[in-house]
Amino acid sequence: MHSELPSQSADHLEQAWFAQLRFGEQGLLAAIAQDVHTGRVLMLAWMNEDALRETLTTGYACYWSRSRGRLWRKGEASGHRQKLHRLQLDCDGDALLLQVEQTGVPCHTGRMSCFFYQWDGAGWQIAEDVVVDPEKVYR
Repeated sequence: MHSELPSQSADHLEQAWFAQLRFGEQGLLAAIAQDVHTGRVLMLAWMNEDALRETLTTGYACYWSRSRGRLWRKGEASGHRQKLHRLQLDCDGDALLLQVEQTGVPCHTGRMSCFFYQWDGAGWQIAEDVVVDPEKVYR
């Protein structure tokens, strides 16, 4: 699904659409990327209004990089893109769920999920193998 902002009476609908979003103090929403085919959580990132608009316009995930202080077009350097299929908003309006089709790996560590640490009762253990050399994730 390629999502776009509603088109009829665009100004009014856009205001209503964005009114439900509750951006935090830094102007960000949590954005959880989930594999549309398997349901697996791939990563957690952040979106500001510009990142959300770009995601909806292009159909590919764009986030806000807190460390770089700029838009982060997922896969712009690596080719490991996320095609948006469905966008959902949580009940509080402060978190988004992006159901995406992942090309390549989502995690800079070369794993299929950023959630690869597992608690075993005594500490955090790596529970997933690297599938792509991390040096090749960012070309």
